[in-house]
Amino acid sequence: MKEYEKNIRKVEPYVPGEQPREKVIKLNTNENPYPPAPGVRAALKEMDTDMLRLYPDPTADVLVKALADFYQVDSSQVFVGVGSDDVLSMCFLTFFNSRKPVLFPDITYSFYKVWAELYRIPYECPKLDKDFRLVKEDYYKENGGVIFPNPNAPTALYEELFVVEDIIAHNRDVIVIIDEAYVDFAGASAIELINKYDNLIVVKTFSKARSMAGMRIGYALGSPALIRYLNDAKYSFNSYTMNQISLICGVEAVKDKEYFEENIRKIIDTREWAKGELKDLGFQFTDSKANFIFATHPEYDACELFESMKAEGIYVRFFKSPRIEQYIRITVGTREDMQTMFAFLRKYMKK
Repeated sequence: MKEYEKNIRKVEPYVPGEQPREKVIKLNTNENPYPPAPGVRAALKEMDTDMLRLYPDPTADVLVKALADFYQVDSSQVFVGVGSDDVLSMCFLTFFNSRKPVLFPDITYSFYKVWAELYRIPYECPKLDKDFRLVKEDYYKENGGVIFPNPNAPTALYEELFVVEDIIAHNRDVIVIIDEAYVDFAGASAIELINKYDNLIVVKTFSKARSMAGMRIGYALGSPALIRYLNDAKYSFNSYTMNQISLICGVEAVKDKEYFEENIRKIIDTREWAKGELKDLGFQFTDSKANFIFATHPEYDACELFESMKAEGIYVRFFKSPRIEQYIRITVGTREDMQTMFAFLRKYMKK
């Protein structure tokens, strides 16, 4: 090792899903299979590119106000960032500075460990139960903060709001972060609790239900004090995080509530139909409440199945991790994409 290498911060990075350049059936990164709201396309066509020579509004005021109106909260309760990963990273940096360990599940979004190690935050990972459910009592002990997704990833399971609130209520002395990337496909959001609990942050994204993964827009809702702390950290890091195009397109996406809800309905309908198809093929799976299905087959090795599907141009996600190495995660695509996948599976299984 060279002398200067001793002072380099080294971390094991998050490994994102593959982004193949060729045309494939892409069911591996939980993107929405439908285009963004029509207003987004119109805004891009009508955009005055001269504005790109100017710095964007550092407060992202137009988008903050649009989100505040949508959720019927005050603008002081909304923070925006470059995708929910940026928002979550800022939350780790801002709120998790105790010497006590932050708590998050052993099977969950793997970026949490990366941020914890990057920022030198101690952490512990209470185990999900045999059904991949949170054990809420595991979060009653002393800690430096709590974070978990709801629905969880990659298990796709949604915890009812009374479970979420119970964990928040047992952790009033630390910040609790609920990562709700997939909640629009599930049930009630913890946003309704932010005025009751001043230690709660709820993080959401435009990447899933709003079909804008390529635009990179994420946001958080919480008490004005917590949002102010996040903005203070952001302005100390990078004042101009949201670009002009994202701000304009983000507002248009929020405006079209009818399109937003219709897209969600289509994905849920396809998800429930796909569960029936998987069951007929002998798969076992959790009761998904997300835009993906977490499935295993008692007769087929998950890695071999993953590789066989990939060879046919059908990309799903495989995690070589303890307890879930026999599962694949299948994004809910269009009905046509899912039918193509099932046709391959029937051929592969000779059914």
